[in-house]
Amino acid sequence: MDVAAEGKAIAKVNDLVIFVPYVVPGDVVDLQIKRKKNKYAEAEAVKFHELSPSRAVPFCQHYGVCGGCKWQVLPYSEQIRYKQKQVEDNLKRIGKIELPEISPILGSAKTEFYRNKLEFTFSNKRWLTSEEVRQDVKYDQMNAVGFHIPGAFDKVLAIEKCWLQDDISNRIRNAIRDYAYEHDYSFINLRTQEGMLRNMIVRTSSTGELMVIVICKITEEHEMELFKQLLQFVADSFPEITSLLYIINNKCNDTINDLDVHVFKGKDHIFEEMEGLRFKVGPKSFYQTNSEQAYNLYKVAREFAGLTGNELVYDLYTGTGTIANFVSRQARQVIGIEYVPEAIEDAKVNAEINDIKNALFYAGDMKDMLTQDFINQHGRPDVIITDPPRAGMHQDVIDVILFAEPKRIVYVSCNPATQARDLQLLDEKYKVKAVQPVDMFPHTHHVENVVLLELR
Repeated sequence: MDVAAEGKAIAKVNDLVIFVPYVVPGDVVDLQIKRKKNKYAEAEAVKFHELSPSRAVPFCQHYGVCGGCKWQVLPYSEQIRYKQKQVEDNLKRIGKIELPEISPILGSAKTEFYRNKLEFTFSNKRWLTSEEVRQDVKYDQMNAVGFHIPGAFDKVLAIEKCWLQDDISNRIRNAIRDYAYEHDYSFINLRTQEGMLRNMIVRTSSTGELMVIVICKITEEHEMELFKQLLQFVADSFPEITSLLYIINNKCNDTINDLDVHVFKGKDHIFEEMEGLRFKVGPKSFYQTNSEQAYNLYKVAREFAGLTGNELVYDLYTGTGTIANFVSRQARQVIGIEYVPEAIEDAKVNAEINDIKNALFYAGDMKDMLTQDFINQHGRPDVIITDPPRAGMHQDVIDVILFAEPKRIVYVSCNPATQARDLQLLDEKYKVKAVQPVDMFPHTHHVENVVLLELR
């Protein structure tokens, strides 16, 4: 048995590859096939005969139902071993390029309570586990707040304790839930779009600040009064909240990017801090969700960039400019490009807050913005740092990078498979000099990888 890139264990029967969630190599199990294709099948374990010696006991009461943290059954040392193997397999098998020795993965010091952001959903359709259904458990309260069940958009698993974020997140969520139960607040029906309470986002930060955003549907005046009573309860119960915000969402979907954010108490933002740099994080801002590992990731990227103070750096897919601003002190000038205009506004604000005067930011689709004309206008970069989405870089972007011929490219990726594909396309002009995997998300199969390329 082995572990696949998506975190499922792999079993082989004759020539058929079978993917199985929630088991680990060494488990002896009976499998029931759920879906079969020509070359592979998906199955679930229906009976355990023998447990693997490398198995860990899951620490979360919701393990196996909520759909997150699938690797709690693996000791952390095994998790990062498989992530290291995932990076190496992808780069060698897909990239088919010459590689240096790959550095050992940087594990996360925190494997519990490491996230700085979580979103919870309210629903009037509480998910019942298979065991609860078998035992015919009846709940007086079928409203729930927690996480969506995978594959069931309108069902929510009631979460009592989540181990991903500081425990203040659990206390706030449970207090809002109990207040809503006690005062008979309606929870949204995601099919009919009826009900008041919709979502809740909690953001913590390394500076100790705390943001809570409560999202509701309001169609009548008296509902607004009830909602504000709930917010006042939250403000009174949790004085440590520095930013208590709310959003009225009367649409049929949960996206908030196009909606106004209202301040009920405190500021409309919190700050993250890194090496004395302060990063303003608003309710819609993107920020790496593991703050401590983000710092380690950015340090690797900066070290690979090999900056002396004289370089022009392009930071592609810059987001809110975190990497661009982080490396700006060691560069002559940094130019950041990002698709999302709001993120670029955040990047400019963060540069201003930190008195960074050598960073420029541009918004637009990367393949449309990063052109030969752009290079000719702004100068050929000495270093390109790129941190694309999971799909990797568009062919047009790679072509312009090859035209620009920077001395070094630092490629940060959350998907080693598409990264390997892109490295193969860059291989004609660039040689891979260093590879550093970084684990951002313990108990999941996701891994970040930083690669240094130098001009041949």
